[in-house]
Amino acid sequence: MEEDHKPTRQSLTVLPNSGKMEELKTAPLAISPTPSYIAHVNRTKPPGKLSSVQQALEEKIIEQLRSIYDPEIPLNIYELGLIYDIDIDPENRVHIRMTLTAPACPVAGSLPPQVEAQIESIPQVKSATVELVWDPQWSRDMLSEAARLQLGL
Repeated sequence: MEEDHKPTRQSLTVLPNSGKMEELKTAPLAISPTPSYIAHVNRTKPPGKLSSVQQALEEKIIEQLRSIYDPEIPLNIYELGLIYDIDIDPENRVHIRMTLTAPACPVAGSLPPQVEAQIESIPQVKSATVELVWDPQWSRDMLSEAARLQLGL
């Protein structure tokens, strides 16, 4: 027996334009002596700290982070430079230090739990916690090269 599949409609919440895109395009870009990607993940980790298994897990975590988008800027949180550190302990408990584009960001209460849930969906991860930090403050120079190209900067 063949079922009749009809598309269902779902309403999407449309956020008011905050002006973030325009601000990103017009704000002066700070030239940092450190490449923008260094402002991303593992700034405080010495090279070689992770085992090969944990390095593979970190790659899966980064892949998951790239699937989470800022609701106002059409970029994922990893390329935006919002992820400051990924720490994986020997038992595969993950601790992520991240920031937001502004302290008054409307997703401050919902984005960290979303990140935790996405990371915990990886089978090898025992648990995930997200620490929201404000130092250093996020700025446009934390965008990855890919993000800069996508935004036309």
